[in-house]
Amino acid sequence: MAKIPEALHGPINSAFPKNVCLVGTVQPGGWAQISPRGSVLVFDAETLAYWDRGGGTTHDEVKDGSKVTVFFRNPELRASGVLPRGGIARFYGTASIHTEGAVREEIWGKMIPPEKDQDPEKKGRGVLLKIERAEDLAHEPLAP
Repeated sequence: MAKIPEALHGPINSAFPKNVCLVGTVQPGGWAQISPRGSVLVFDAETLAYWDRGGGTTHDEVKDGSKVTVFFRNPELRASGVLPRGGIARFYGTASIHTEGAVREEIWGKMIPPEKDQDPEKKGRGVLLKIERAEDLAHEPLAP
């Protein structure tokens, strides 16, 4: 498993609304599906999470075991030297879906208020992405 660099925890957790992460999946026909997700957060050193409110192609395609890519860009991190080449990081992980239980509640508890406001009845599901690769725009591994 790959580590999410500590220097990126804060920027990812505060990415909304300026630097929203993009989540990529593959549709049955092989096409990429890219969706903005304001709820992406660092769950632990090797795991990203997001809240899935349901509906849409990304929701339909992400199941337990699905391969998911998260694209994060914050140009300010390039200027500060945290990330090279455009302030871009890519994370490749495997999804696990949580429709009930402690993990779902923990993801919900970490959600930013604007995301919770979009699902006031808490009908969504938590998605964990166990990160297998974390790299910069040149496909170089991110330094832990």
